[in-house]
Amino acid sequence: MHKLVVLYSEPSDPDHFRDYYVTNHLPLVMNWPGLLAWRYSFDVATTEGEAPYFAVFEGDFADAAAMAAARASPHGQRVAADVANYATGGAVVIHYPVQDGTG
Repeated sequence: MHKLVVLYSEPSDPDHFRDYYVTNHLPLVMNWPGLLAWRYSFDVATTEGEAPYFAVFEGDFADAAAMAAARASPHGQRVAADVANYATGGAVVIHYPVQDGTG
């Protein structure tokens, strides 16, 4: 499993961000080739102090190659280009292989 995480900083218009993200951006994400599962939140908090991020997105791919292919695809390029329409505070994109653990 390979995870893609997008950390969004506070936008200039939080209401526009939320509305555009849910109404326009997430429908693009839902059809992203190779995306196995996804989740997001506007309720980012820290255990202490103020959270440095406004929102977070997580996407799961089978492996790094599947994520790279999805991002390079025409649809993936549309998803990436759409971020400028709502994320006025910027975004940090990270990705990593997920290591399974047991309790």
